[in-house]
Amino acid sequence: MKLIDLLKELSFEVLQGDKETQIEELIYDSRKAKTGSVFVCVSGAVRDGHDFAKEVTDNGVSALIVERPVTVPEHVTVIQVENTRLALACMAAAFFGHPAGKLKTIGITGTKGKTTSTYMVRSILEKSGIKTGLIGTIETIIGDEHIPACNTTPESYIVQETFKKMVDAGCQAVVMEVSSQGLMLHRVGGFVFDYGIFTNLEPDHIGPNEHESMEDYIHCKSLLFKQCKQGILNKDSEYYEQIIKGHTCTIETYGFAKDASLRAENVELFKAPGNLGVSYDVKGLMDFHATVDVPGKFSVYNSLTAIAICRHFNVDIETIQKALSEVQVKGRIEMIPVSDKYTLMIDYAHNAMSLESLLLTLREYKPKRLVCLFGCGGNRSKLRRYEMGEISSKLADFTVVTSDNPRDEDPQSILDDIVTGVKKADGEYITIIDRKDAIKYCMEHANEGDVIVLAGKGHEDYQEIKGKKYHMDERELIQEILENR
Repeated sequence: MKLIDLLKELSFEVLQGDKETQIEELIYDSRKAKTGSVFVCVSGAVRDGHDFAKEVTDNGVSALIVERPVTVPEHVTVIQVENTRLALACMAAAFFGHPAGKLKTIGITGTKGKTTSTYMVRSILEKSGIKTGLIGTIETIIGDEHIPACNTTPESYIVQETFKKMVDAGCQAVVMEVSSQGLMLHRVGGFVFDYGIFTNLEPDHIGPNEHESMEDYIHCKSLLFKQCKQGILNKDSEYYEQIIKGHTCTIETYGFAKDASLRAENVELFKAPGNLGVSYDVKGLMDFHATVDVPGKFSVYNSLTAIAICRHFNVDIETIQKALSEVQVKGRIEMIPVSDKYTLMIDYAHNAMSLESLLLTLREYKPKRLVCLFGCGGNRSKLRRYEMGEISSKLADFTVVTSDNPRDEDPQSILDDIVTGVKKADGEYITIIDRKDAIKYCMEHANEGDVIVLAGKGHEDYQEIKGKKYHMDERELIQEILENR
């Protein structure tokens, strides 16, 4: 194709060369430079693509997309744009034949709930016969193919390439997590979402290499509602008005608020042998009873999110009810059925905020004992260790301190730091450095009515020690423990 075919959605200036240049490949990684390709000079957190201009042209690149002039041979076409990240997104969409236009695109943003909501949406749509792809924190799903994720929201080229693969695989829709970084860095540029969803917002991702302030974080989240046709937002969020400021989409809301378009009423927590869940009445735009085998008030929000989206696909109520009662998300309050005597679950809670939220949620079920097993990663702030230790000691009846990803640190030193925090409160605790032994201890010492949560690893299936990742899946460890009894 010609270079001009990739530039149709962009304002640009030709600094040298010919915009009619024939192009075979679109690249943004200098290591992939080859004859007949166009290289987009993207500025990253570590390296600036402009610094590789000479290197890639020496390796045969025919054209460069830049934000500022570069010195390269006269035969190389150089196109200047205002923002190369946005240019990459728009060019990738064109390069892959605008695949988003052949899918119903659903983007979910928010601090928490994105992962669970995406899986709920996919489960409901798939059960209704709508083949649906997924892009998220845990993995990308294309048909039967599951690809482990590197970023919550991949680079724009990968997003468009994935959309193309989904179209080729017969997908009719895609649901994806859209991070604030993804919006800020134009990773979802080059197309308009059919549905944009906002779950909630909490002070997070504020700091170096992320967002300079809460205002910046809010602004980046709000960008989704200038890039979608239908907005669906949590009306209960204190940031709701700021998120919809300047929106260009039509708006629907959900939540507990009486004026929400879709709302939850008559919420009830329930316990079953080895399981916890929540049920409620859906009112407003729909009217039925929903049951979710995932505990807590946030499960109401996550499922309402899914219902609000799937309503637009005309999914029947029975299909929604069945899908919500069966959905499980790997590592997100994932129930592991091992005994009717106690409840065992795995969750990704790996910082103070998420651990506190999780334990408060489980406390509402009035367990005989709440047991929390967790560790903390090496090469990370000691403050996190103190905070998580104190929170577990305050909210859990019994804390089991163990290893997570020690990385380059001595595992025992990490445990000692956590115990410093544990001792700030009055909860009972034990330290068991080997994670499998720690899980075995929890299972063998479980009492009738206990709720045991294995926190921190979630969907991860490895342990990182001294720069090497070793396979370790808590589900497999639990199975091994059961088999060796």
